[in-house]
Amino acid sequence: MFWLSLPMAEKILRALIVYLFLVALLRVFGKRELAQLNPFDLVVLLTLSNTVQNAIIGDDNSVTGGLIGAVALVGANYLLVRFIFKHRRLDQLLEGRPTTLIEGGRIRRDGLAKELLTESELLLAGRRQGFSSLEEIESCVLEPAGGFFIRGKTPPMAERQHSELLARLDRLDQQLAELRRRT
Repeated sequence: MFWLSLPMAEKILRALIVYLFLVALLRVFGKRELAQLNPFDLVVLLTLSNTVQNAIIGDDNSVTGGLIGAVALVGANYLLVRFIFKHRRLDQLLEGRPTTLIEGGRIRRDGLAKELLTESELLLAGRRQGFSSLEEIESCVLEPAGGFFIRGKTPPMAERQHSELLARLDRLDQQLAELRRRT
């Protein structure tokens, strides 16, 4: 249960090779997998993890072997993220560029095609951010990390309420100033 059937260095090397391969694979296949998991993408990611499991652990089913593989994966991720953080140009090269999906209130079909997103998936992303239709959206950008940045044609409700509150306070301030002048 605790005895390794493979050398520790091999376990670590296996985990590092699989980790780097998966990072490259997800980079090549785009931001879609990170942005929106539809049932097909979820199945691919789940079966992908199961597929590479044996490549990481080999014939070793020991607890120690599993822990070494896990520590190697987490350690590799920590070191890679830290390295990329210090080298911004490399970060931009690896992450890619944002993709504009809606610009000036118009859907950019080329952006949707590039990211393999449908209008219904784009609408779902908009609804998650409080928009009821695509017509309410001025611009939408899919960021390299998979997040959607969406700006509406009209300010969001909270921003409108804030503006209305400030306008009311200005009117009250004017009324107070007028009352002070009279007295």
